Amino acid sequence: MLETYTVSFFGHRRIENRFLLEERLTRTICDLLDTKEYVEFLVGRNGEFDQLVSSSVRSVKRGGRSENCCHTLVLPYETAEFRNNKASFYNYYDEIELFSGFGKTHFKAAIQKRNREMVDRSHLIVFYLEHEYGGAYQTYEYAVKREKQLIRLDGFFEQSEFSPPRRR
Repeated sequence: MLETYTVSFFGHRRIENRFLLEERLTRTICDLLDTKEYVEFLVGRNGEFDQLVSSSVRSVKRGGRSENCCHTLVLPYETAEFRNNKASFYNYYDEIELFSGFGKTHFKAAIQKRNREMVDRSHLIVFYLEHEYGGAYQTYEYAVKREKQLIRLDGFFEQSEFSPPRRR
């Protein structure tokens, strides 16, 4: 039985330097696949960062590294886009999950609750933060409080690979 290492990704809806970030994401994904037996990548679909993460995971998988990973979309609730395009979603992602609190949580709170659930089940959380407010930053604060292993790809912090961040 393969040991699964779960990684979640969180970042702001808009990103500034897409090409630099894509390079950092690809390197991080490849490092994880080189060092872990099996990696489950948990992603959302709420902005540019989420799209870039999914694109990077798919690119690495197309490059021949698809045997030891799973690209999982975690939706906070079922959207009309998902309902109307299920076949496309299932062709793009290896797995799709609906947040376990789906139906019990007001839709405005569902994204943050889904994010916390993803943090709780992850071994490592990868962040891209450009400012200290918003949902991604709230999730970062939650992960820090939970003493999760973090990587920040935004340059505000300096850290060694797979270790908690240290302020510069």
